Amino acid sequence: MHATRRLTAAAAVVPLIFFSTVTGASAALFSAGPDVLVSGPSTLTGCPFGASADFATAYDNTEVEPQVAVNPANPSEMIGATQQDRWPDGGARGLSSWITHDGGASWTKLPDVPWSGCQGGPARFGRVTDPWVTYDKAGNAYFIGQPIDSAALGLSAIAVTSLDRTTGAWRSPQIIQEDAGDRGVFNDKVSITGDPTRPGYAYATWLRGTYPNDGRQHPIADLHSFAYRGKAMFSRTTDGGLTWSTPVPMRDSNTYFQGNQIAVGPDGTLYNVAANLFTGAGFNDKGVYMGVMTSRDAGLHWSAPTKIAPITFGQLFVTDDNFPIRAEDYLPDIAVDMTTGAVYVVWADGLGTALNKVVLARSTDGGRHWSGPTVVATGGPGVQSYNHAIDVSDTGMVTLTYWDDRNNVPGDGIATTDIWVRHSHNGTQTWEPEQHLHGPFNHYTAPVSYFAPGDPRGLFLGDYMGLETISGNNTIAFFTSTSNDGADVHAVRLNHS
Repeated sequence: MHATRRLTAAAAVVPLIFFSTVTGASAALFSAGPDVLVSGPSTLTGCPFGASADFATAYDNTEVEPQVAVNPANPSEMIGATQQDRWPDGGARGLSSWITHDGGASWTKLPDVPWSGCQGGPARFGRVTDPWVTYDKAGNAYFIGQPIDSAALGLSAIAVTSLDRTTGAWRSPQIIQEDAGDRGVFNDKVSITGDPTRPGYAYATWLRGTYPNDGRQHPIADLHSFAYRGKAMFSRTTDGGLTWSTPVPMRDSNTYFQGNQIAVGPDGTLYNVAANLFTGAGFNDKGVYMGVMTSRDAGLHWSAPTKIAPITFGQLFVTDDNFPIRAEDYLPDIAVDMTTGAVYVVWADGLGTALNKVVLARSTDGGRHWSGPTVVATGGPGVQSYNHAIDVSDTGMVTLTYWDDRNNVPGDGIATTDIWVRHSHNGTQTWEPEQHLHGPFNHYTAPVSYFAPGDPRGLFLGDYMGLETISGNNTIAFFTSTSNDGADVHAVRLNHS
């Protein structure tokens, strides 16, 4: 049985190594700071909340799905967040967060937010998931999460908090959306974006699955209406997180927008990118595409979605035994050049094949037209890549990180995985030599995500990884890697002269 082998396979972890794929190009490379272990032992192990009839035990001391943010008003300060103690069938006991005041050299755990019962929150929320952190232009810090009662997304909520500078701790979270799960209504995949052009402004977005009128017409009629949709929801603060607007859908149309994420352009335009998984009558492949909606008034009104490119769903699996990997594949990441306004979107796509590769699309006219998608991972034929993250520095340098399995040896019982970084100084027309960021590590030792007992969804270290510009051409990579007891969060500072 794979689950047994996963626990006994060798860890296969080596120290951080940097090298170039082009001889003599070292002047163009990042210099790397130390690989800093951010996370430590969990304080939530043994908590009774969140257990289900199918899964009574969480993965203790596992930190997965990391995000990171840099304070633009003080780039030495950064905050990272992850899920804490992942449940096999979804969600976690809590969300943990850490802060650094020395540019990423050392990290201190922040006091827990009462998201879930395990963290002193409402007992009805046995679990919480989907952490995301951000700063606005003035340096206000925000932290968002999704409290749930179980992996079935019966009860699901969207909650957000901000950092109290007086106490150095997060304020009590505000629930801005809560649904009981009846009538097919649920919330999923939340993100938050601080506005780099408007002090005190931040934007929350997520998917809300529902029928028209929240399924209040008639149960039988709703089920046969083929009108189920995933609305891209939106709420904003204009006062540094003290209050949040009533959530509203960006578009109330018969589409299903998953993986919503907002980025802000230099003129204040908001770009919401998402994978549209279906359009029209029922779950089918009509209109499956990566799309973007724009707002010119800080989120009060949104455009119709513009199609970036069709999505071809590849597969993610360990080539040793075809055991699935649950990771960031079609879910997008977005970044904007704050000088030129160029917009970059990355995701993993089969491009007509069954093998996922990280691809990039670019717009230079405010999201109206897009080039690509083009493959930007460099593992070569037969190598799958995923868990992508992109950011643009204030000098216009585009940085990309991703995972791949190029060094895996089928049949050795080790799912060898590496993390890589690339960067471009000319708007992704060309790229500097690829560099090795972390690994190799054994993906088999990751927590396994399950649909149900005996039905694995895949090895899970997160649907997102963190990458953020610090200042100039300096960047922080914030990611999860496997360890002997599950998964830990690491931070590596990348410096470029």
